[in-house]
Amino acid sequence: MAKVDVLLGLQWGDEGKGKFTDLLSEYDIFARFQGGPNAGHTIVIGEKKHVLHMVPSGVFNEGTINLLGGGMVIDLILFKEEVESLQQSDPGITERLLVCQNANIIIPTHRLLDGMNEKISSNKIGTTKKGIGPAYTDRTQRKGLRIGDLFSIYFKEKYYKLRKSHEQLLHSNNCNEEVLSDDDFFAAVDWFLESGIQVVYSGYYLRKQLSAGKKVLAEGAQGTMLDINHGTYPFVTSSNVTIGGVCTGLGISTKMIGKVIGIAKAYTTRVGEGPFPTELRNSTGDRMKDVGCEYGSTTGRPRRCGWLDMVVLKHAVQTNGVDEIILTKADVLAGFESLKVCVAYRDEDGNVYNDMPFDLSEKHMPVYKELPGWGDISDIRESYHIPIGLTGYIKFIEETLGVPINIVSVGPERDQNIKTRI
Repeated sequence: MAKVDVLLGLQWGDEGKGKFTDLLSEYDIFARFQGGPNAGHTIVIGEKKHVLHMVPSGVFNEGTINLLGGGMVIDLILFKEEVESLQQSDPGITERLLVCQNANIIIPTHRLLDGMNEKISSNKIGTTKKGIGPAYTDRTQRKGLRIGDLFSIYFKEKYYKLRKSHEQLLHSNNCNEEVLSDDDFFAAVDWFLESGIQVVYSGYYLRKQLSAGKKVLAEGAQGTMLDINHGTYPFVTSSNVTIGGVCTGLGISTKMIGKVIGIAKAYTTRVGEGPFPTELRNSTGDRMKDVGCEYGSTTGRPRRCGWLDMVVLKHAVQTNGVDEIILTKADVLAGFESLKVCVAYRDEDGNVYNDMPFDLSEKHMPVYKELPGWGDISDIRESYHIPIGLTGYIKFIEETLGVPINIVSVGPERDQNIKTRI
């Protein structure tokens, strides 16, 4: 039986997973295992930029099947908009989309609850206000709606019961915003049921396809440091972004996991609140943001930028059992005479942390190693043309992590990559 390869982000998300999921054309099936419309995968094809939120990034590879797994939370209104936008260039796209029956449904009041939670919380997380957290909360409380419920004669009854519980919670917290209309939601439900998109149980479906020799790539949203268990809690997302989420989100066993590919930027970014030891609140950080076009695909918010953090990467590589790394946006660092890389943290008492501390915060200051920079690399495609500075950067990362970097991205276009190992 074939196995499921996995593509994971190793930082706080926005590492460039969308570009490389799209490029990994040898796979027959692409499967998202968690998250929802809070994700934003940007894919540049020619002059056109596509931003995907729920649809897996392999959708642009002709003939591939794209599965939304049971670990996801799906906003049917936004899903309808996303699919209809994609249909402008591929009218038959719904024939290649599958949705797991176990995926939970985001209803309009989930978005209001998300805004309420951010409003009344003493710890501002910087949520996208897409209803992700409240939808996962309903799943945990065993009262959420799932895709499979759409086929039940009791669906509307369940919907209004859930909506009423949301309204009571909103009113009890003095959040009396106008409750959203049901019309768009039920229009999206009708569209989904008539779309021809197949509803399956992802576990059974994938086992059957793997037995037939099909190649599957599991795709995560966000990054390791936003994982509900292994990230910078409480400034995290509401699901398991790491390797364990693949099994629970798709309904497969650990024995079915194959190669684990990690994606990391050559520097570090973060959207929203939370600790960020290497953050640069100066002209250097602004330069990274401007050159790297560091603005959130989903929210449009500017990303916080900083030097590469090896403590973060080591934590992510070890947590996920990463086999190989893709290093993205190396071109953004072109022109710096020297670069800093964080190799440890030091707190105010002088204690040094080589591993991720339990309570990462502003008291943990980065310990830096300085490395030489490099010039413009955007036109380089062959490994023997890689400049000495970038070669040293790659070697340092590989030796520190004990994992090879097989691809270096030197620009947003599909062909702007260097294979470091043939």
